[in-house]
Amino acid sequence: MVGAFSAATLRAMQRPLPTWPLAAGSLLLGFAVADVTGTRALGGVVLFLGGLACGLRWRVLLGLPRAVALVVVFLAGFVLAHPLGHAIGAWPAVLLVALVVGAVAWRAADAPQAAPVRTS
Repeated sequence: MVGAFSAATLRAMQRPLPTWPLAAGSLLLGFAVADVTGTRALGGVVLFLGGLACGLRWRVLLGLPRAVALVVVFLAGFVLAHPLGHAIGAWPAVLLVALVVGAVAWRAADAPQAAPVRTS
């Protein structure tokens, strides 16, 4: 035991925060804000801020090329939700896209041994 924390607690505190909930949640929350307020621009702000936060974190974790690839996946999910929404409905489309983007982010950035943490 180190101070008030056990060694296991300290190890858990040192792990990087996962990005998949932020990526998926930004898509969900962005749509929800646009839907509830009726102002698409507000949803766009939420989407932009979430994508920016993810992109910056992925840059630190994975390097620029892989971060850009994940941001492209994030943006592609946003774009694909629109035509998909016409086919299956808006909320089901957003849920499906958020699920796929979250899974890709988890596999590429957050899964154990997905990528070594960069130190520079």
